[in-house]
Amino acid sequence: MRPIQMVDTKTQYLNIKGAVDAAIGEVLDSAAYINGKWVTEFAKELGAYQGDVHTIPCANGTDALQIALMALGLAPGDEVITPSFTYIATTEVVALLRLKPVFVEVDPDTFCMHPEALRKAITPKTKVIVPVHLYGHSAPMEEILQIAQEHNLRVVEDNAQAIGCSYTFSDGSTQKTGTLGDVGTTSFYPSKNLGAYGDGGAIFTRDADLAAQMKMIANHGQQKRYYHERVGCNSRLDSVQAAILRVKLQHLDAYNQARQKVAAYYNGAFANHPNIQTPVVAPYSTHVYHQYTLIINNADRDALSKHLADHQVPSMIYYPVPGHRQPMFTGMDIACGDLTVTDWLTERVISLPVHTEMEEEQLEWITRHVLNFFD
Repeated sequence: MRPIQMVDTKTQYLNIKGAVDAAIGEVLDSAAYINGKWVTEFAKELGAYQGDVHTIPCANGTDALQIALMALGLAPGDEVITPSFTYIATTEVVALLRLKPVFVEVDPDTFCMHPEALRKAITPKTKVIVPVHLYGHSAPMEEILQIAQEHNLRVVEDNAQAIGCSYTFSDGSTQKTGTLGDVGTTSFYPSKNLGAYGDGGAIFTRDADLAAQMKMIANHGQQKRYYHERVGCNSRLDSVQAAILRVKLQHLDAYNQARQKVAAYYNGAFANHPNIQTPVVAPYSTHVYHQYTLIINNADRDALSKHLADHQVPSMIYYPVPGHRQPMFTGMDIACGDLTVTDWLTERVISLPVHTEMEEEQLEWITRHVLNFFD
């Protein structure tokens, strides 16, 4: 049996090595390393995949969030509502831009923003909602969008963990996550479902004027070279990464299906176990399993993690410290509602290996040692 890894990017690369190496070779032969045709073509292809949306590549997923917020014309002190149960980048950029993070509760089953918590958190200073499609499952976007419309708020989706996930509205129509709000953002960090071999990110919108603003912000605030219309930043996806991502985009649906197959194996192995809650998939969402995350009840989650490590099974805790308890926010002007569920989850969640190259022998080994812990 091959060693088990949380993410096996090397084996995935070996399976597409010829196409990836050829794509990298073309970039190197051209010596066009920044904003070459590969970046333009990747933006077009990813935009088409997402449902014919404007797509602005950038340097990473954190920059994508920052650029999106910069484009919305916010003022210092404006409030941005987001879950606390997410990676710190979601709220780090809020604080960086001198906006006020407002942390709200998540649903204990889907791990995504709870609409009622959102509704309660809105004040006259609220300007933006940032729902996070955590672990590969969509937030309840129809309700969130309705609340946003009622209060004239902008919606910026953090889609870093859910590229390829689909949302179904009550009328039966479907859209990709990242295209439902005013702006969507994503990350191409190597471990993502669509991962580069370095860093990268992208921004999505259906609003042409907003797309032009975000493209300008990502390029030092300029449309014409050396004429800077506004304060921007330097956030580029390089041509090598774009070339790699063009190859991998062709495999994204198959990669997500492979992750779903892994999840189905885990679900079957852990079904009806009194100490294990497997991931819930809401009727409105598909799940692309960026992470396969269990809730451990009436047992020591950290002891389980150690038990698995003792048997060469990696695991991760996403996330052990929620945003509202991070030292970086000490002394800052933040707001928190009742976050009992968030605190409860941080003590109970554990993520098992899930990636595109997993073998049944590995899955059998992992599930056997998880179950053995409770015997």
